Amino acid sequence: MSELPTDLFTAIDHVGVAVADLDEAVSFHERVYGMRKLHEEVNEEQGVREAMMAVGDSGSCIQLLAPLSPESTIARFLERSGPGIQQLAYRVADLDAVSATLRERGLRLLYDAPKRGTSNSRVNFIHPKDAGGILVELVEPAQVAAH
Repeated sequence: MSELPTDLFTAIDHVGVAVADLDEAVSFHERVYGMRKLHEEVNEEQGVREAMMAVGDSGSCIQLLAPLSPESTIARFLERSGPGIQQLAYRVADLDAVSATLRERGLRLLYDAPKRGTSNSRVNFIHPKDAGGILVELVEPAQVAAH
């Protein structure tokens, strides 16, 4: 096993929240919580339309996720659990190194190789059964933008 790093994660990147209507959810977060939208995009590969809402100046965000189709992971989550927290995402400096360390520690990751996340970040997920029932996302931000 590789030497154990003291900190695998550099920050809480975001908390992903499944919503049925992205525009309505963005409006609520702006109007009620005073958050500002940093970024919005459609991620066909992940099957979502998403918006990153800034939590003050902390660098952390709430990621609002709306399904693109009834077959998407978020649509299935909404059907099973209703709207709410879908995942917790930790920021990492080196996704490949963190993934290798977690695999050495016996955790299963959902993808063999990283996928494209928000703003061209690289992402992978720890299987919820290996993370106390929580879907944990690992996010290595693109070099150009944090979100």
